[in-house]
Amino acid sequence: MLGNRCLTVWRVGNLAARRATVALPTCSARMSSHGVSDQTDMSKPQYWDRAENPLPDRAFKEVLTAADKSLKQKEKGPWSQLTKEEKIALYRMKFNKTVAEMNVPSSEWKTVIGGIFFFIGFTGLIIWWQRVHVFPPRPKTFEEDWQAKQLKRMLDMRVNPIEGFSSKWDYQKGQWK
Repeated sequence: MLGNRCLTVWRVGNLAARRATVALPTCSARMSSHGVSDQTDMSKPQYWDRAENPLPDRAFKEVLTAADKSLKQKEKGPWSQLTKEEKIALYRMKFNKTVAEMNVPSSEWKTVIGGIFFFIGFTGLIIWWQRVHVFPPRPKTFEEDWQAKQLKRMLDMRVNPIEGFSSKWDYQKGQWK
């Protein structure tokens, strides 16, 4: 009896989960009606201006005006009767940009280099601030006169006289060997 009850609860939960997933598109459609988002039907071919694929799956203009429709009818005739402007208009109905327009280099690299320099400068300011306000003062043991006194003291004590630096000091002449 308990096993049937658990199975029934599981089936009800499964059914509720299925209904929740079916209800999701309705919620997003409701949200888009309030101006939250605009959905694009990605099942249809999309238009892309890309130099790698110069022939897109669909035309640039899908909705044609009356003038565009008459120009399309005129296109079916001999092209020698079309003017240069009409040929360009026909081209712009099919494509947004020419291959030359797609291959024009952008000046985006200037923005990237500017951003890099900005962050390097900002990092430099942080390091300077840390050296001035965060890090403690440099210890006196880093000063040259302190190190010279320490070396003299170690030589006077004859530290490591067999293989160390005291073995390289000539004590009669008072200089390095």
